[in-house]
Amino acid sequence: MFTLDKLPLNHTSNIVNVTCTGILERRLLDLGLVNGTPITALFRSPLGDPTAYEFRGSIIAIRKDEAKKIFVN
Repeated sequence: MFTLDKLPLNHTSNIVNVTCTGILERRLLDLGLVNGTPITALFRSPLGDPTAYEFRGSIIAIRKDEAKKIFVN
C-alpha cells in the first residue's frame, strides 16, 4: 500500500483509503473516488504538480499534497 502521489504514470491501482477531511473529502467522494475504484496516473504538469488521474471515465487533476492523503495498492 502506498500513496497516490507515488503511482507511476500509465499505471493503474485501486483506491484503498481516502484520509482527507472536510470539503476535499466530500468532493472526492462525490466524484466517485471511493474504496476499490481503479485509478490511473496519466500526465504530470511540467513542474510535476498537479497530476492528471483517470477514474470512472473522468480525468481529474489532483495536487501532490492532496494525493498524499489517498492510499492505493
